[in-house]
Amino acid sequence: MALTAYLAGPDVFLPAASANAAAKLAICARHGLTGISPFNPHLDFSQPPETLWRQIYLDDIAMMQASDIIIANLTPFRGASADAGTLVEVGWFLGRGRPVFGYSNTATPFAARSAAQAAAVPDPLPGLGIEGFALPDNLMVPGAVEYGGGLPITLPPDGISRPFDALDIFEQCVAAAARHLRG
Repeated sequence: MALTAYLAGPDVFLPAASANAAAKLAICARHGLTGISPFNPHLDFSQPPETLWRQIYLDDIAMMQASDIIIANLTPFRGASADAGTLVEVGWFLGRGRPVFGYSNTATPFAARSAAQAAAVPDPLPGLGIEGFALPDNLMVPGAVEYGGGLPITLPPDGISRPFDALDIFEQCVAAAARHLRG
């Protein structure tokens, strides 16, 4: 039986979220994994917001409970770091001892992205340092992935950042996770 992979990330906000989810599920299947996408086209958006957000949360928790591993899109989202919701999901898997795998379509290290953001937008806490370890995100994020799944965050091997919705780095991550889990 194929392992189930919860496909975390802010991809659900993409204009072509349905097509992106379908492509990711197909990639997982090619590598012997069953993908579970949090993209839910059957949500009833006519519900009041205070009901809808809770339903989305509970649906996501149920999908995570039904999954063996997480493959997280850690590409920076609306800032220098990965999506906060995705990081909660990574922590959920890490806390349960379930394998954590992640990828980022961005080749630029976190410290450089943080510096660029601070240069573009006034820093509300000027003078605070940013860790300079040449990591893809705050050190806790690559630490969670590496120690949670046994592999580092999958990054563009050619050092060239990809568009947010590009799938080649995702596929490299899925392939590496599948090999690691089989071996």
